Amino acid sequence: PLSLRMVEDMLAARGIIVTHQTIRSWAEKFGRHFAREIKRRSAGCLGDKWHLDECVVAINGKKQWLWRAVDQDGFVLEVLVQSRRNAKAAKRLMRKLLKAQGRTPRVMITDKLRSYDAARRDLMPGVEHRSHTGLNNRAENSHQPTRRRERTMKRFKSARQLQRFVSIHDPIANLFHFPRNA
Repeated sequence: PLSLRMVEDMLAARGIIVTHQTIRSWAEKFGRHFAREIKRRSAGCLGDKWHLDECVVAINGKKQWLWRAVDQDGFVLEVLVQSRRNAKAAKRLMRKLLKAQGRTPRVMITDKLRSYDAARRDLMPGVEHRSHTGLNNRAENSHQPTRRRERTMKRFKSARQLQRFVSIHDPIANLFHFPRNA
């Protein structure tokens, strides 16, 4: 993971003199736009098998839940930070996911959390649901870059900062992700 100062040094080696603060402001200004455009262009070509998972992130000593949806090839479909881990939170993730994808999945794979099944029954009753801890490794592995970044930054400072980071990071990281079977 590149720091802002490393990017500053890389640009200086190529004759472009900017400060790390300028690079940070560029990332804030253009990052969301790039991520939104990437998501828009890749919305129709993603898989029909969704892996859903959540992991805990401690922010200022308070638990926040990072909910993530990944397709069968490992491309991140949607990420959401919430303070709860219940059926209402799972419904919110699924609604956001359905709105972004524009279609329902063929199969939904989750861990043993019962909230997923309750939300699926309300929003997507015709979708096959597989609930097993071993099947959901695709989504579990998708949390690793966020964990790596969390350690590098010495924790996230707020839920808003975490949501902003993952909503920009994941679509851009999808560009550099090559599925194993391709």
